[in-house]
Amino acid sequence: MFKQLQHLETAFQYVKRLSFASLGLSFLLMLYAVWTVRQSAEESSSKVYVLAWDKLLEAQASPRAAFLDVELRDHVRMFHYHFFSLSPDEKAINRQLEKALYLADRSAKETIDNLREKGYYSQLVASNIHQELIPDSVVLDTSVYPYHFSYFGKQRIERSSSIVIRSLITEGRLREVQKSDNNPHGFLIQNWKTIENLDLEVIKR
Repeated sequence: MFKQLQHLETAFQYVKRLSFASLGLSFLLMLYAVWTVRQSAEESSSKVYVLAWDKLLEAQASPRAAFLDVELRDHVRMFHYHFFSLSPDEKAINRQLEKALYLADRSAKETIDNLREKGYYSQLVASNIHQELIPDSVVLDTSVYPYHFSYFGKQRIERSSSIVIRSLITEGRLREVQKSDNNPHGFLIQNWKTIENLDLEVIKR
């Protein structure tokens, strides 16, 4: 009888240890499963599919901060290109200015309105003047938000009688907004103003 009780006690201890071991193993398996699912989710979220030339291509997503300077500079360049590269066609001018206004706030619109009141755009069309932007550089300060920028470039203004080269220096700030088809980088230029726009060279024809 005593031996039977000892056997039962031994069996109970064995079952107890086996149960704890099973629970521990199950817990470890659960942790591994959670970690695996999380890793898979992170990998999938970092994959981006781009449609180019009617083909679906896989790309790797990167944190925005990794390419912040690149995006900011391109946004500033795009705005200045649309604002200053103009041909002597009223509809073409309006299209360019409309694209520029998607990238900047009312400070740009006020400048456009002032130029319209002075007849600047009408003169481009009437005198068949081509205006081309020659970009140089964009200097950024990303230590303070909204980010400050200074744009450096030149204007090439082609008239029937002459070609004028002008300096162009502007500055402003950039704040983040929602990305869209018309604003692919998701930034908005604010407090934009022209610092310098002087004749550098006049080439007679």
